Amino acid sequence: MTATPLPDMILEPLVRAALLEDLGTYGDITTRTVIPAATRYTARLNAREAGVVSGLQVAALAFRLVDPALVITAHKADGDSIAPGDLLMEIEGRAASILSAERVALNFAGRLSGIATMTAAFVARTQGTATRVTCTRKTTPGLRLVEKQAVLHGGGFNHRFSLSDAILIKDNHIAAAGGIRPVLQAVKAQASHMIRCEIEVDRLDQLAEVLDEGGAEVVLLDNMDTATLREAVAMAKGRVVLEASGNMRLDRIAEVAATGVDYISSGALTHSAQTLDLGLDF
Repeated sequence: MTATPLPDMILEPLVRAALLEDLGTYGDITTRTVIPAATRYTARLNAREAGVVSGLQVAALAFRLVDPALVITAHKADGDSIAPGDLLMEIEGRAASILSAERVALNFAGRLSGIATMTAAFVARTQGTATRVTCTRKTTPGLRLVEKQAVLHGGGFNHRFSLSDAILIKDNHIAAAGGIRPVLQAVKAQASHMIRCEIEVDRLDQLAEVLDEGGAEVVLLDNMDTATLREAVAMAKGRVVLEASGNMRLDRIAEVAATGVDYISSGALTHSAQTLDLGLDF
């Protein structure tokens, strides 16, 4: 999926922090010891397994932050499908600079490509339906922005980025506030007209209460079996957006999408994706 690249100035703090962590207090002493400063090379970032690539923009930024003189040639773009052996990027310049940025660049690209690849697998199971696959806030601390971008590269959609994006009333909010009606009444009385509200339910009687009270545009159907999800869609009759969540395994996505829910959200896209095998070869 094509996603608009993020400005480098937004990504730079994330990449800079990773480079500072890796370079430590004295830089890359191995490279400085064994590689003559004038040595130049062309390195190739290659795919070692099939998937959907993400993180190339971040990887390129890692190389440029270490050495702005490096010449980077992209052969694939974030969101492209890749096969083993595909050339993704070439980096030409001082060998020492390339080696010093290598691990950070690969960590980002491999991790984000894994998320994009897993997302694409989920999305493929929704073919023929109107259901969209979306991520959650179950992201790596500090990396939410790029991990959610990777979900877009895999063909998915983004849920809220932070607690300040939208109102999402969970079971603990309902318990603390005294019930569904009190929380929805509070939303109608206090929330800005610019803010959407989503509320979580795990039973059909709760859904009925939400539909009767009003005040929420989206209802999160939490940990419902497929038959119950189908009943929920019939009850709602399009009056609210329905999001199915909880226990959304890859082998279950097709049957959940077939119920007619609008969205399927899965934390697994970002917390359980396996790193895609990419390599930097001189």
